[in-house]
Amino acid sequence: MTACQKPTTEEEDAARRDGHRFVAGVDEAGCGCWAGSVFAAAVILPEGWTMETVRDSKTLSAAQRERTAEAIKAAAIAWAVGTASAEEIDSMNIRRAAGLAMRRAVEALSPTPDMLLIDAFKIPGVDIPQRNIIRGDAKVLSIAAASIIAKVSRDAECVRMAKEHPGYGFENHKGYGTKEHQAALEKMGPCVAHRKSYEPVKRHLEKNGHE
Repeated sequence: MTACQKPTTEEEDAARRDGHRFVAGVDEAGCGCWAGSVFAAAVILPEGWTMETVRDSKTLSAAQRERTAEAIKAAAIAWAVGTASAEEIDSMNIRRAAGLAMRRAVEALSPTPDMLLIDAFKIPGVDIPQRNIIRGDAKVLSIAAASIIAKVSRDAECVRMAKEHPGYGFENHKGYGTKEHQAALEKMGPCVAHRKSYEPVKRHLEKNGHE
């Protein structure tokens, strides 16, 4: 996969030919972060709609993502965001929590989708046909759209976290394990927004005598 790869509507078109009217792309953001919620978005795009910057969110700048997310929301038949909190991640593990966030996003859609296209995932507990596609955010337009909305929503939470928990640099590293984040953990220890089951955070808690 190259940075310039453009997603297509081949999967959505095939699903429509099979009789599915509302085809939703689903993706998550924030699984690898050390703090905050995991986010998921679900998007139903109108047939024939496309946009140059709708592609894997990691290939876009923050400004491009924000502009594109607004355009997607304006054009979409439906879109929704679901989350699972740091506490839920700690209690059930990140994979199950990401699945929960995806299910919440799908359940919030109106109209209800009759087919799901998901980036490398199967969503448990959803009674809707679904197809998981490896690197779907680079290949499938509606999944790419979902990846952008999920990422923009997750980044906005990190800006809020930075205000609530100053000194960690959440507005910069967005919760990932950068040198800045590692240094803040060394200096200040974890805050309530951190995922306590994640090894780097858990190590600091154990070092300071906390469970």
